[in-house]
Amino acid sequence: MSADEEKALGNAALQKKDFETAIKHYTNAIDLDGSNHVYYSNRSAALLSKGDIQKALEDGEACVGLKPDWPKGYARKGAALWKLKRMNDAVKAYEDGLSACPGDKTLEDGLKAVKDAIANPRPAGGMAGGAANPMANLFGQGLIDKIGGDPKMKEYLSDPSFMAKIKTLQSNPNALQGMLGDPRIMEVLSMALGGNVSFGGPGGNDDPPPAAPAPKKEPEPEPEPVEEDTSWMNEEELAKHNNKKESVKRKNEGNDHYKKKEFQQAIAKYDEAIGLDGTNMTFINNKAAVYFSMKEYDSCIQTCKDALEIGKANFAPFEDRAKSLTRMGKCYQKKGDLSEAIESFKAAQLEHHSKDTQRLLKNLELEKKKADKLKYQDPEKAEEAKQRGNDLFRQKKWGEAVIEYEDAVKRNPKDAPIRNNLAAALCKIMDFNAAKANIDEALALDPKYVKAWARKGDIHVLMKENHKALDAYRTGYALDETNKACKDGLVKVQNMINAGSQNMTEEEKRERAEHGMADPEIQSILQDPVIRQVLQDFQQNPKAAQQAMMDPMVNGKIEKLIAAGVLQVGR
Repeated sequence: MSADEEKALGNAALQKKDFETAIKHYTNAIDLDGSNHVYYSNRSAALLSKGDIQKALEDGEACVGLKPDWPKGYARKGAALWKLKRMNDAVKAYEDGLSACPGDKTLEDGLKAVKDAIANPRPAGGMAGGAANPMANLFGQGLIDKIGGDPKMKEYLSDPSFMAKIKTLQSNPNALQGMLGDPRIMEVLSMALGGNVSFGGPGGNDDPPPAAPAPKKEPEPEPEPVEEDTSWMNEEELAKHNNKKESVKRKNEGNDHYKKKEFQQAIAKYDEAIGLDGTNMTFINNKAAVYFSMKEYDSCIQTCKDALEIGKANFAPFEDRAKSLTRMGKCYQKKGDLSEAIESFKAAQLEHHSKDTQRLLKNLELEKKKADKLKYQDPEKAEEAKQRGNDLFRQKKWGEAVIEYEDAVKRNPKDAPIRNNLAAALCKIMDFNAAKANIDEALALDPKYVKAWARKGDIHVLMKENHKALDAYRTGYALDETNKACKDGLVKVQNMINAGSQNMTEEEKRERAEHGMADPEIQSILQDPVIRQVLQDFQQNPKAAQQAMMDPMVNGKIEKLIAAGVLQVGR
């Protein structure tokens, strides 16, 4: 199953609120493709819904690391931090998201909501403002489930405006006053109160008492600016100090241009910042980020190298140096130079270890391994290696022949005859398991390759698996009745089965039977109740056993037991 298919199953489970299943499928998708940010985002949502908030935060951070210009990753991170009550960190997550993705509505709404929560915290057991509100506990988490269980009201859940009102009531029950004109809200309130309740009917006075207004929060006085003491600086130091302050302003102006995708203007501002303070590698890193967004990867790589040089000379933080190396690695990856990309990511990890970079590194190493295999393939060179192997085989230089055949397989892994030749050479050096694996692969590539079936039979004979040798020779003979190897193989194995046990000692017979019993196919036959009954009939009711043997399937299974040495016949 592909990663996208696993994601689709996860989405379906998430919609059904089956969070465990959703998490399992998203995890499978990540295992198949750990570089896709969407899978981490979706798993973060499932984990948050399940209540595993710390892991939801880790997935949100991974999503941001993989796709820093995607707003939903920041939203996932912010939501998890909010749940953990790390309000200031949540604010920063949303602000970071808006810096990377200006104007995103989800992030703007999230930032406003968390700031409102900080400004107006809800005390336990009461409402903001200190006045106890008897409606506060009616709109808890169980309300949605109650509505969903009502045949009529469950349809309201599909209306976004209704859901928005319910969420508002959950966070601020005082807002009920402005919603009593909506008959759906009245129905929900009646259900929540446990019966038919009338509000504001003719002649009645059932309106809930107005909540006491929250005390107006007096704005805190602005802190007075702190003036820097520069009296101790000489003229040169003062100029340097002022240049650094001005360079930060230029950098911020460059950031504003970058957010608007005004790349040339951003570069110009970063160059001004670098001119004012050439010791700060952050300005150069920012300039490299612009080149990366413009897909000018060579310029980005050179700028990252410049940033590293400045950073090392001025003892910049290791995190900043790692950032330059990681961006270089991404540039090399975009250019298709996987070796340089891997080296850059490794260097970044030495400067400052990051889980996100480690994930990128592992995925890239796998990608390079596949690319190297594909690059090595060459049918013409495979044929040359095969011929060298054939020559060595004729000279009885089995080990050297194996090396040439293995190289031919790497050059052309889809060539069945090469694998057949390799299996023959492996048999000569007594590596029967490897020979069997290669001949099975050859038959998977070409199920009608008669020579491979004959070779498979030979291998099973060498492995003392006569029952499997019979199957192989018979399959090859069915494909080509003129094939001498299959025909001779069948005769040879039948003779071995018929006469072999007579020439064996009791110890040899026991070892042969134990070898056969270790075969899962033989074990399955012995567990078949029909076969067990036939074996019992051979002892107690031979006529019934002979009747059962007329069934081709029963006969074939009994024959396999005899060939495997598990069932002895005659003396």
